[in-house]
Amino acid sequence: MGKIVISENVTLDGVIQDPTGEDGLGRGSWFTRISDQDREAWAKVEFEEALGAAALLMGRRTHAYFLTRGWASRGGEWADRLRSLPKYVVSSSALEGAGWGEPTVLTGDVARAVAKLKEQVDGEIVVYGSGRLVHTLLEHDLADELRLMTYPFVVGAGGRLFPETSGVKPARLVGTRTVGDSLALLTYRLVRDA
Repeated sequence: MGKIVISENVTLDGVIQDPTGEDGLGRGSWFTRISDQDREAWAKVEFEEALGAAALLMGRRTHAYFLTRGWASRGGEWADRLRSLPKYVVSSSALEGAGWGEPTVLTGDVARAVAKLKEQVDGEIVVYGSGRLVHTLLEHDLADELRLMTYPFVVGAGGRLFPETSGVKPARLVGTRTVGDSLALLTYRLVRDA
């Protein structure tokens, strides 16, 4: 049985939107404000996570983001690992892999499709970005773990990882890790029967 792992870069105030400043929101680019040492430490943690993944699950916009950022042609072990993983993309239209592996498109009832995917994949199904998908996964109690790479910034505005939910979603802290000099990786297991 698969385990849905939501892996996000997030600010202290929960913002996930515009980490590189390309959306033009005026408060983005918080990812680019960390030191080179912190970025190297972050990349090492992300590569370790990719090695432990059995598949990637993402929304259409996050999939497009990876393609436009050159992951299809990027060199190195991390890029090679991401290219080799099966990719499942929630979308209402067909997608092209463009050298990043042909994705399997999940359409229709997202909750039902992801529940079926969890039955088919053995191991971690990692979700990057994909804010709307993450909200759906949380609402339908499909997520098993949250890995929040926390950046030392209060952005004050922008899309947040946790928008309004239908109820309390309890979680248990199962890990903390300092990454570089200023990042913190917080790992929570979602609790179903609290």
